[in-house]
Amino acid sequence: MISFLQGTILGKSPSALVVLTSGGVGYHVRMSPLALTQYTVDTSVSLFTYVKVSENAMELYGFHTAAERGFFELLLTVKGVGPKSALNILSLGSIDHIQAAISRGDATYLSAVQGMGKKTAERLCVELKGKMGVVAGAGEHMSSEDAIVHGEVIDGLLALGYTKEEAKMRMEHVSAEGKTTEQLLKEVLTI
Repeated sequence: MISFLQGTILGKSPSALVVLTSGGVGYHVRMSPLALTQYTVDTSVSLFTYVKVSENAMELYGFHTAAERGFFELLLTVKGVGPKSALNILSLGSIDHIQAAISRGDATYLSAVQGMGKKTAERLCVELKGKMGVVAGAGEHMSSEDAIVHGEVIDGLLALGYTKEEAKMRMEHVSAEGKTTEQLLKEVLTI
């Protein structure tokens, strides 16, 4: 199986990259919309990959780090979560934030994923809660109050015209711990 890919980006779509390897083979690599914002055409890229083989197709999924691929594979162990849903989950933000949401059982945060209902989000929390280790950094386990502030600031950024990806990327650089919505929004807007 293909577990790592290195080459030059020939093309980019909202859901995938086309990567040309030194051997002259071009690969269509599906990625999360959030991850795709980091890549541009005609640049070198190194990706960890996951291959999904089915009766009708063979699909290749790409990840910036091995940890991201490992978390993707963990998400796939949950009934009702396929590769496309798992990619959408990865678009919620950093792995730390997503793991923190799972650890605190925040199904509302997870159900913001396109195509994921509340029941699947709850199942994901229940099945993976014990598999989430202690999360460090900005994504440390948030209290319910901090999680509400975090969500309100993302909603505020969306209302100001930011895309979901832009809002989530800005939120990765700040901590909601002990701050009001107004304080956190001001901090995010100065980034």
